[in-house]
Amino acid sequence: MGIWALGINHKTAPVAVRERVAFDPASMPAVLGEVQALDPVSEVVILSTCNRTEIYCSADELREEVIVDWLVRHHHIDRRDLDSALYCLTSEQAVQHTMRVASGLDSLVLGEPQILGQMKSAFAVAQEAGTVGSELGRLFRQTFSIAKRVRTDTAIGENPVSVAFAAVRMAQHIFADMANSRALLIGAGETIELVARHLYQAGVRDIIVANRTLARAQNLAQEFHAEAVLLEDIPNVLARADIVISSTASPLPILGKGMVEKALKKRRHKPMFMVDIAVPRDIEEEVGELSDVYLYSVDDLRSIIEENVRSREDAARQAEELILSGVDHFMRELKALDAVQTLTDLRSSIDELREEQLSKALKQLENGADAEKVLRQFAHTFSNKVLHAPTTALRKAGAEGRLEVLDWTRELFSLNSPAAPSSSADTE
Repeated sequence: MGIWALGINHKTAPVAVRERVAFDPASMPAVLGEVQALDPVSEVVILSTCNRTEIYCSADELREEVIVDWLVRHHHIDRRDLDSALYCLTSEQAVQHTMRVASGLDSLVLGEPQILGQMKSAFAVAQEAGTVGSELGRLFRQTFSIAKRVRTDTAIGENPVSVAFAAVRMAQHIFADMANSRALLIGAGETIELVARHLYQAGVRDIIVANRTLARAQNLAQEFHAEAVLLEDIPNVLARADIVISSTASPLPILGKGMVEKALKKRRHKPMFMVDIAVPRDIEEEVGELSDVYLYSVDDLRSIIEENVRSREDAARQAEELILSGVDHFMRELKALDAVQTLTDLRSSIDELREEQLSKALKQLENGADAEKVLRQFAHTFSNKVLHAPTTALRKAGAEGRLEVLDWTRELFSLNSPAAPSSSADTE
């Protein structure tokens, strides 16, 4: 089996392309089943976040086109839109990439911790869907172990930053006094929870949380003394918001240009700051055309994030060393498993030969044959059967000058090295 990782991320594709290949969490079990059904895929895990969509596979002799063609068909996207954005990694490169992603080294925000939780969730979903076997199971368990070491043994997680932190930092550049600002947060997931926490720490006390289910919005709102509403109530509260930050898994936009225009009129065109962290986007791109709206996507946060990257570069170098060690350990385990399979096959073959000869010997004994003669014949025949194929292969290797095969045979069977030809020295 081989390990494969294929996908696109924030480095290779803009949000306009990433949102077109994102997967709806509700459909993930069915999607995993579709990929696993592709020949020759045996195991699959899919990670789909605002910054990346990646498909991890275990397969023999997998061709990149098999996955790409499926991706094109599934999302009804032009292949040409993906060609320049897709990457496909195999073997050690795929393993290293997986560990780098889990450790936050491939994230928009270097070292951000959210991706590890997202990867664990993707793995759990694949396990539940029955698309994880021994190979990807081993890979992801090793990956999570390495990511934990990166967190505990390096400073990569100190002063944690995230896309949520970057969004709030950008708002602080626009609003001098955050305490007098009102915020509308759309969604109630982990990212929005982080946004709420950063806003609260920045002094914002007037917060509204809008979500598809009111109970979840209320749970988050309670922690920050905020107001909870349903998504359909957004038109009624939007005009009150100076800051709007959205991150949901909705396949369609939640805020349209018309809705925002009405809110601006109620605000008498007082400016609104909006950050759309979601992929696909929650806020229609056309909203950014309104003169009193400052709309930013996850890609627009890059400059703020780059400031934080520099402070983590030393820790990242240490993390890379841990990851390389983890890759080496995993690949050694993988090769050891290949040896185990070979040994299993060898033992099975010899057991089959033994049982075949033993059956014949037992029949001879039942017919009254001499026991010593039967045992000697059994031992002689069994030895010949076991050594037939190796003997043929060794003779062929010797004739072809492949002496390393002979050396390996001596090492495997602990044979003494052949004595060097003796020579007589003339003493006279």
